[in-house]
Amino acid sequence: MQFYSPQLWILLAASLLAGCSTLPSSTPSKPTQTVTTLTTDQTTDCVGSIQAPAIGLEATSDPELLQSALGQPDKGQLCMGQVFVATAPVTVYRVWDQTKSYTLYGRWWSFSLPQGPTDHYREANAICPGWSVLNQMSSCTLKVGSKIVVGPGQSADCGDGLIYPKSAVNQVYINNDSRNNVLWVENCDLGSNWPH
Repeated sequence: MQFYSPQLWILLAASLLAGCSTLPSSTPSKPTQTVTTLTTDQTTDCVGSIQAPAIGLEATSDPELLQSALGQPDKGQLCMGQVFVATAPVTVYRVWDQTKSYTLYGRWWSFSLPQGPTDHYREANAICPGWSVLNQMSSCTLKVGSKIVVGPGQSADCGDGLIYPKSAVNQVYINNDSRNNVLWVENCDLGSNWPH
C-alpha cells in the first residue's frame, strides 16, 4: 500500500474544486461563432468582437456590402464587420418608429430580443434620438441566400453634447430598401409597442 503526502492530497482536492467552477449555467445560450479576422484598417480602435449565430450563417466576402455597413468615428453604423450569407432562416429583431411604417424594413437589426429602457438601448447600439423614436419592435427571418454584415457599433455624435462611444454590442446590417421593394427579410410580424 502506497501513502501520499498531505500536500499531494491538497493539490488533488484543489484541482477537483477548480474543475467544478466551470459547470454550465442553468439557462442555455444560443451557440455563436466569433470571427477573429479583422476586416478593416480601423479595427484596432473598435471594441468587442464580431459574433453571429453558429447555425444558419456562413462567413463570406462582399467588399461593397461591407463598406456600406462601416461608419466613420462619430457617424454611427459599424466599427468593424464580417459579411455572412444566410443558409437557413435566422430570426432578427428591429426597433423602429411606429409613425413611419416603412421603417419596419430598415437596415439595422439585432440577433437578440431588444430590451429597454430606451436610453440604455440607444447607448448600447449608438442610435441618436434624432434618427428614430424607437417605439415599436418587430421580428422577421432572413431570407435564405441573403447577405448581411455583423459587427460591433461605431461611435455616434448626436449633437448638443450627446456622444455615444463605440460599442461591443453587435448589430446586423441588412441592405433592405422597402421603397424599391428590395427586402432580404420575410415572415415579419406586425410589431408591438416597445419597450414592453
